[in-house]
Amino acid sequence: MMTPNARNNDKALAAFMTRKAEIDTMLARLQALSDEHFEANPDEIHWGHVGDLADISKNLREICDRAFQEGEYAE
Repeated sequence: MMTPNARNNDKALAAFMTRKAEIDTMLARLQALSDEHFEANPDEIHWGHVGDLADISKNLREICDRAFQEGEYAE
């Protein structure tokens, strides 16, 4: 017979794996987009593109800092 804690752990593990799969999919999509230079034509780059990448970079830095306990998340 499965204990309530074991059932809860199974549900938590399933939810964790679902979230991990979502993250893996997002990372793969971002990598593919980066490989294509974010679909930007080098002859048409303007400061708006730079601003967009700066915003994406800022958000990714926040995520990395949290994941690796760096920056404001450092202990």
